[in-house]
Amino acid sequence: MPTHRLTFPGADGAELAARLELPADGVPAAWAIFAHCFTCSKNVKAAVHMTRALSARGLGVLRFDFTGLGESEGEFGDTNFSSNVEDLVAAAHYLEEEHGAPEILVGHSLGGAAVLHAAARLPYVKAVATLGAPADPSHVLRHIEDAREEIEAQGHATVTLGGRPFTVKEQFLRDLESQTMKDVVSGLEVALLVMHSPVDDVVGVENARTIYEMARHPKSFVSLDDADHLLADPSDSRYAGTVLGAWVSRYVDLGGPEADAEELTAGDRVVTRTGQDGFATDIRVRRHSLVADEPESVGGEDTGPTPYDLLVAGLGACTSMTLQMYARRKGWPLEEARVRLKHRKIHRSDEEVAEESEDARLDAVDREVELVGDLDEEQRARLMEIADRCPVHRTLEAGVRVDTREAQGS
Repeated sequence: MPTHRLTFPGADGAELAARLELPADGVPAAWAIFAHCFTCSKNVKAAVHMTRALSARGLGVLRFDFTGLGESEGEFGDTNFSSNVEDLVAAAHYLEEEHGAPEILVGHSLGGAAVLHAAARLPYVKAVATLGAPADPSHVLRHIEDAREEIEAQGHATVTLGGRPFTVKEQFLRDLESQTMKDVVSGLEVALLVMHSPVDDVVGVENARTIYEMARHPKSFVSLDDADHLLADPSDSRYAGTVLGAWVSRYVDLGGPEADAEELTAGDRVVTRTGQDGFATDIRVRRHSLVADEPESVGGEDTGPTPYDLLVAGLGACTSMTLQMYARRKGWPLEEARVRLKHRKIHRSDEEVAEESEDARLDAVDREVELVGDLDEEQRARLMEIADRCPVHRTLEAGVRVDTREAQGS
């Protein structure tokens, strides 16, 4: 399922541009909103990588441009921190009406401070995560300190932030100065995850300590070691997304919509999605999410097992499960069944190639079975026979017919 482009009305009526990232099967287990950093956009690398990491965990994630930024309508000079919070609340109402109420809010930098304020107004939010967030929104004033005198004298000034010019008005300063984080954070009744880099030179890590100390339990802190403030290295934002996905599963049900017993037993609901960049592929198997990729040597980023890894993993899992099923039925003391596998290509013999007129290379899997337990020689021999009878082994040996058709509407 591709990323969906959409717009929704912001707090002041301006149309806000957004992207809706869905899991591979298009059926989110829960909904989340991602708020970008100060003067950034929804397409900043950290936002993209984080939302994709979360969608790979089965979440639907909305990321959007605040009023006057990116592709959204409106004038940045007319916005402030309070209007950003209002935009977040508008985004939550949009999701609630069109898809499902967001249970998770994630914010980067000033967006992190904004999601904390927004969560206080959204009763369905269960978990909030911040990345490199300031403990006080007025921290942003450091970036415009050189223009402050002009802003106060003239009512406005043009400042350069991130290499781009922005008009900042006096009301922006006054709004930041009026914010009170302590009362908001200490009153939140949601799970909180604070993520921050100890080497962040834009928003110091002491801000993370302050936010953490303000908050009630349950709360957690994760150090984003060596990451810069913008999480420019994709590995940092993907790591943050992976950690967040694991953490939030404790507070939000990520089991997904209930499927009927027949479908769950059949085990045939598998959907994969590969985007335009690289080979990282989201995989959704009923209620379970995982990622496949290719090694860096062939153009991938090695963020997950390769397709052949998954193939032989299926054989290994089926082998060890089958061995345990048989041993339990017999009452044999098989403590563990360990299987090690390796896929390789081998050359067919000249006779095979001549007879079958097929490619000269053949797929082969080396499988080593380790039986742990007080088993006698006869039991071990019988179990090794059973290893070759697991259903996946039989399927691979028999060959598989794959019927392919194009999805309607693609």
